[in-house]
Amino acid sequence: MKRLVPAIVVLLGCSTAIGASSSRPSPAPLSSLAAVHALTNAEAARHPPADFAATVLYFRAYEKTLFVQDGDAGIYVYPLVDIHLEPGDRVRIRGTARDSFRPYIVADAITRVGRVPLPPAVPVNFDDLIHARYDCRRATVRAQVRAADVLNVSTRNAFLQLEAEGGEIDAVLDTDDVNALSGMLDAQVEVTGAASGIFDGKMQQTGILFHVASLQDVRVLRRATTSPWTLAPTPMDAILTAYHVDNRTQRVLVQGTITYYQPGAGLVLQQGTRSLWIATVTRDNLPIGEVVDATGIPDVQGGFLALTHGEIRDRHIRTLLLPRAANWDDLTHSRYIFDLITVEGRVVMQVREGTQDEYVLWSGGRLFSAVLRHPSATVFAVDTPAVPPMKRIPLGSRVQIVGICAVGDANPFDAQVPFNLLMRTPDDMTILARPSPLNVRNLVILAGFLLLLVVGFGLRGWFIERRVRRQTVFLAEIEQRRGRILEDINGSRPLAEILRCIIDLLSFRLHGAPCWCRLSEGLQIGEDPTPLRAVRVAEHEIRPRSGACLGSLFAAFDLLAKPLPIEPEALSVTAGLVALAVETRRVHADLLRRSEFDLLTDMHNRFSLDTHFDLLVEKARQQRSVFGLIYIDLDGFKQINDVYGHQIGDCFLQEAAKRMQRQVRPHDMLARMGGDEFAVLVHPVENRADVQEIALRIDHCFDHPFAIGGCLLRASASWGIALYPVDGVSRDQLFSAADSAMYEAKHTRRLVARS
Repeated sequence: MKRLVPAIVVLLGCSTAIGASSSRPSPAPLSSLAAVHALTNAEAARHPPADFAATVLYFRAYEKTLFVQDGDAGIYVYPLVDIHLEPGDRVRIRGTARDSFRPYIVADAITRVGRVPLPPAVPVNFDDLIHARYDCRRATVRAQVRAADVLNVSTRNAFLQLEAEGGEIDAVLDTDDVNALSGMLDAQVEVTGAASGIFDGKMQQTGILFHVASLQDVRVLRRATTSPWTLAPTPMDAILTAYHVDNRTQRVLVQGTITYYQPGAGLVLQQGTRSLWIATVTRDNLPIGEVVDATGIPDVQGGFLALTHGEIRDRHIRTLLLPRAANWDDLTHSRYIFDLITVEGRVVMQVREGTQDEYVLWSGGRLFSAVLRHPSATVFAVDTPAVPPMKRIPLGSRVQIVGICAVGDANPFDAQVPFNLLMRTPDDMTILARPSPLNVRNLVILAGFLLLLVVGFGLRGWFIERRVRRQTVFLAEIEQRRGRILEDINGSRPLAEILRCIIDLLSFRLHGAPCWCRLSEGLQIGEDPTPLRAVRVAEHEIRPRSGACLGSLFAAFDLLAKPLPIEPEALSVTAGLVALAVETRRVHADLLRRSEFDLLTDMHNRFSLDTHFDLLVEKARQQRSVFGLIYIDLDGFKQINDVYGHQIGDCFLQEAAKRMQRQVRPHDMLARMGGDEFAVLVHPVENRADVQEIALRIDHCFDHPFAIGGCLLRASASWGIALYPVDGVSRDQLFSAADSAMYEAKHTRRLVARS
């Protein structure tokens, strides 16, 4: 249902650009809807006045959504007045034109002048709608109902997802009749309403949306032969057997300048104010700033336009694109999605991860990340690209970042969305100003200098010296505590203890006021005095750089005490320190998991297996016990990759790992060694037969084919086992014995297959 929000908010958002009136004489108003419809966006941007009559096609008051038509022209109107309208009302509209996807009208006066028959509905198909040939006109389309739900009973708001020949169509329907909607599933229908579109943050069309006034405008042509609720239940692991796609999307060609390139993943092309993500597996040498042709399949990913299956051809032309200045609010509302932009901020944290360098910046009172991806290698690469050292920036430095604005898989009109800046090279970060020289050491020097002045100024100086010393000691203590807290955040001290130190620091800054914090997962640090006595409580939310609120910070004061000037600033800075501590711990936990588990299959990796192997060897030596090792190689994996592609190959590895995991016992350990090789540590066991039993179970789990991506894959595995200490007492000896047994089994399997 999230796909409805872009169109609704686009219509509402179009009204925000209302400028001041000019002092020049006003031009004659446009007297017909056809004249308004004939405007270009450049002409509409000058806000010409309009005064015309038209017929209402659709009106939803609480959204201020109004479509009108006169003859063969239709238009969207944003009303600034409160009025109730029905389809068929003849109205006089006075207002001014605005530019958007197409020109529309901001109406400051709407007058009902009568009732007329609705304009005849134009029969349309998917191609007509995706090309916006009948935008804002009354149209009729035939399609099959794929989903039908009431979104909000109080506003009589329902949603239909339709499958027409050519693609999907969404429809909003003014009804709350659940029974009527449920009876439409899989039915062939004819829908009549105002045709419009779904758009991204740059007002580029990303889908089709019909506005339907009532159930009478949805005519059922043929109901489903079988009710969905009478179908025989399908096993969950077999639902893909009903999957079928007939995609006839045509390949297109675009031109632009490369502003970002991640070999093997994709690149960004920019042409004027338009930018586009091209998903491609190419690893050709494509410099930033090169003008290229790109061909691919149009798609919508995360609510944004994209090209998939991209191929690139260099035109050997270079051009200079200057980044556009932007702020945090512009970027979080996706106004510059995939554009080359520049923004300023202060560095508060920097960390090197396995695949990228991340810099956390503070700008305009908000946190965001600038990311520099590392060069990636593939199994086909001859040379692994070297990762350059991380560019270290002194914390607190004010920097200027140049990069590509990228958001996650988020609807661009759900208010604020998380975003990152993708840098191309370390040189995209420039230091504008280094951290302030105000620190503990300089404060101590200043205090000493003031102490010397006291000697010369007598009693007056003595009073000044006392006041300065108290303030200096106070600030020095704050800085020392803050420094220790930052060291603990980057160390191994438990999070609860760090939060306790942060709360104590806030209490110290507020002259001993009781302070506590309550995190969203239920953890509370500090004591809440409110149940015992009446106090004034100051609260501040703990906001991360993206995502939901982490919790709240509290400070309690006497009811009669005058509020301290430093209260808001102290609570805000402390909330930022708490958010930094919590998010740093989350980053550390994520890095620890990445070091022990394979990212593709979520199984233990070789490092984790080696660690567990050493522990088993030590335990076996002490208890004089045995354990087994099974070495597994998936037969034909290379052919699967070559024939079906790496995406199918990765899915096959994931499914194969799940099947093998179900065959081992809870205390056994399955790990991916790399590529299509796996290993299992089996313990405790009595003899070789115990290990062989588990190996045979793994072998039989490949008897059934794999249904992946519409393909039916048959696979098998070759395995070899070794027993500690019979076949070896060291890791290398045991792995060598199991590997040899595995290759002997693979050779035997091939001989049997040939015969």
